[in-house]
Amino acid sequence: MNIQENISLLPFNTFGIDKNARFFAVAKSTDEVKQLILKSEEMKLPLFILGGGSNVLLTKDLGALVIKMEIKGFDLVGENEEGVLVKVGAGENWHDFVMYCIQNNWAGVENLSLIPGTVGASPMQNIGAYGVEIKEVFDHLEAIDRNTLEIRRFSSEECKFGYRESVFKTDLKDQYIITHVVFRLSKHPKINAEYGAIKQTLVEKGIQSPTIKDISEAVIEIRKSKLPDPAIIGNAGSFFKNPTVPVFTFEKIKSHYPGIPGFPNEEGIKIPAAWLIEQAGWKGKRFGKIGVHQYQPLVLVNYGGGEGTDIKDLSKKIQESVLAKFDVLLHPEVNFL
Repeated sequence: MNIQENISLLPFNTFGIDKNARFFAVAKSTDEVKQLILKSEEMKLPLFILGGGSNVLLTKDLGALVIKMEIKGFDLVGENEEGVLVKVGAGENWHDFVMYCIQNNWAGVENLSLIPGTVGASPMQNIGAYGVEIKEVFDHLEAIDRNTLEIRRFSSEECKFGYRESVFKTDLKDQYIITHVVFRLSKHPKINAEYGAIKQTLVEKGIQSPTIKDISEAVIEIRKSKLPDPAIIGNAGSFFKNPTVPVFTFEKIKSHYPGIPGFPNEEGIKIPAAWLIEQAGWKGKRFGKIGVHQYQPLVLVNYGGGEGTDIKDLSKKIQESVLAKFDVLLHPEVNFL
């Protein structure tokens, strides 16, 4: 285990922001994570866990011990006629895990293909796309208590999953470090192809009875057409959550904007944040080295050499303009550091 000093985090965040970590180390096992927790206490420095760096916006150098999570491994820990339980290291690339499941014909995560980030971050965010969320395939996870170093198992109920939320972003924020996640996957696929873009893509391909591989390939095609590649243009995918508003608020907006899309849920009507941002005039706007993506207004981008503080300021201006125009407050998915 090697602790390095004053390391640039440029290669470790998808926004491509060049900020330094005071100290930096890679953890490849649970024991190494425990050792680094103790080391951070000894150094009297805060500890920051970095997965794929796909959901963070660096606005300053981090005066911390940054741990790059690289606990790997896929382990079959349960199986019956209906499905399997697969235990996955928190440092595994999420999309690699999805491809592993498809290769084994284990269904449940195919709609979540090509989402950036690591497996360990997936339950923190309750990641979701195209009609599926992590909570639907989640069994339990293992995490280290930062104070006691004990390993605790969290059930789905204990994770308190919400829309892009979990207990690890609220009540237990910065109290646990996720090391492994166990997923419950099916041997008998229940194809979820009702999401409009997936259905249209399958029709265009002439696929009438899709497999999980077909769904995955359709999702990958859609995501590539809509979202910029972080290797080419720095970004963190969707910057804002899709807001849910009361029915009366939606109807009020609809009276002025009849074309507004809305999707009923348990809490009201969900409105696509991308639509609100585009209507507020931000789509394709560029401000020097940063801007709003020309095709997907939900994505803020760094064209190269941009500063995290500038992107943060831009996000606040977008929030203010959407609030002024629609009386709807957008909340970031991205974590500001």
